[in-house]
Amino acid sequence: MRVAALIPAYNEAESILQTLAAAAELPVDEIVVIDDGSTDETFALVSTCGLSKVTALRLQSNRGKGGALNYGRQQVKADIYLLLDADLGSTAGLAQKLLEPVLLQEAHMTIARFGHEQSLTGAKMGFGLVRRTASLGVRLLTGHKILAPLSGQRAVSVRVLEAVGDFSPGFGVEAALTVGALHHGFSVLEVPLEMKHRALGRGLKGMRHRGSQFLSVLRALWHCWKKGWHR
Repeated sequence: MRVAALIPAYNEAESILQTLAAAAELPVDEIVVIDDGSTDETFALVSTCGLSKVTALRLQSNRGKGGALNYGRQQVKADIYLLLDADLGSTAGLAQKLLEPVLLQEAHMTIARFGHEQSLTGAKMGFGLVRRTASLGVRLLTGHKILAPLSGQRAVSVRVLEAVGDFSPGFGVEAALTVGALHHGFSVLEVPLEMKHRALGRGLKGMRHRGSQFLSVLRALWHCWKKGWHR
């Protein structure tokens, strides 16, 4: 089976090289970084990283996470796609545990469920409102309890993506993918992993981010309902 990792990145110069170094040790055939209109050195760093598995793609304008993932998937064909965030740093190497159940055909999609200490720097995470809202939405639409519906760290069979279609725009991409996979009868397995990523904290910047994320999740769940992805 051919495995490709898709890593959307927007202004991730601080962490992208460490993430790529860890991802390069995974059993994947290709790592595709989609620079989503970054204004920092992200694209230059990826382009010159010297890792043979890595392909750098660049979008001239920011399309959001879903748009970047759609573009990446159009450029690389695989049987299994590993979706990773660019800010995982060395903990990206833990994604092997996401791949194994899909490679062994024990699940069609796996989702990383982070522990309580998620921040790379020790900063505080959010309050959990968006995650709880997404989890409730998934349960109401599908009847399944998913604890980490917003986790961007996933291994997913191409069969799931063919059934679900394009990635949803904005920050609702993971919630929509979860609902779509479950609605179409695919098996979804959550895998506890001690991955870590950047925390935006509980200040104004973090609150703005979570507000935007909250609205995107609500829109994604509403679009799932309109598609008939519900009980």
